[in-house]
Amino acid sequence: MEHKPYGPYEKYVKRPQDFLCALLAIIVLSPVMIVTAIFVRIKLGSPVLFTQERPGKDGNLFKLYKFRTMTDERDSEGNLLPDKERLPKFGQKLRSTSLDELPELFNMLKGDMSVVGPRPLLVRYLPRYNEHQARRHEVRPGFTGLAQVHGRNAISWDGKFNWDVKYVDHITFLGDWKIIFKTIATVLKREGISAAGEATTGEFMGNNETDRK
Repeated sequence: MEHKPYGPYEKYVKRPQDFLCALLAIIVLSPVMIVTAIFVRIKLGSPVLFTQERPGKDGNLFKLYKFRTMTDERDSEGNLLPDKERLPKFGQKLRSTSLDELPELFNMLKGDMSVVGPRPLLVRYLPRYNEHQARRHEVRPGFTGLAQVHGRNAISWDGKFNWDVKYVDHITFLGDWKIIFKTIATVLKREGISAAGEATTGEFMGNNETDRK
């Protein structure tokens, strides 16, 4: 399904606004990013940045940048240990404050991402979406979005995708700025950092016959 811009804001303003917001944030937060990078190098080692391909608009892949939060600890057979065992307290702090996501500002500057939009998930999830869920890729992925201010990682996958699609269908200037300010409040309260019983968030395994299309 081809996405049609909701209005002039989405068509003409949103991308320039993203660029200016990202540029300003990089300038203002550069000292924070430098200090964070130093601590990541000391406590977690090298490389400081975690990079991974993620699907963006129309499912096109791009390289996402984050500060690393986990170690590379492996078992006796050389397999990576479970996330919970590789996520130290320092990494948990980075995630709870969203400091690990600051390098995504460069993704926004490049045009891979928007300030507000559905979060970019894993490439392996692409064939698991139903038609309704796949609509989240009709727009650029975002640093934050409706799902992030309505439970973040603490809500179900179905709930996240429903919020994502609702956003795709209602992109407005006021709506974006409400999400931005709500995101700041959510981060300060450290809400919804992980799913119940999980160190991060559970794997999206796909849908069954009862799911909506």
